[in-house]
Amino acid sequence: MLYIGLRPGNVCYHLVQNLSSSRLLSKNLKIKIYRTTILPVVLYGCETWSLTLRVERKLRVFENMVLRRIFGPRRDELTGQWRKLHNKKLNDLYSSPSIVRVIKSRIMRWAGHMACMGEERGCIGSWWGNRREGDHWGDTGVDG
Repeated sequence: MLYIGLRPGNVCYHLVQNLSSSRLLSKNLKIKIYRTTILPVVLYGCETWSLTLRVERKLRVFENMVLRRIFGPRRDELTGQWRKLHNKKLNDLYSSPSIVRVIKSRIMRWAGHMACMGEERGCIGSWWGNRREGDHWGDTGVDG
């Protein structure tokens, strides 16, 4: 499941990595590149994912990696040394919903669509688990 989203997302990120660290492009343009090229690749099919805490953590790590590349390091005012931005500061600078929040809202929207389809289309029973015990998906006439 995570393989479907993050591996192509990493490939896409590495393809545009030079753009996201370029000093010639504004931060707003870099964020637009992230939203239009990387995020759709990662989010493809996310409505059917089952989000576990482990998957959520990996998604947050991926998003923070991209945002750190976009916003770059900051110079500490007290010591004068360069340092990475903390996650809270990254989220404040990004000012958009996190990738996990977007996925959860898409899952809920998809669940609403499935619930509205009705039983005549055969989706409710399979999605909500209203099957009899012993029924098999592809095996007709096999009980087990």
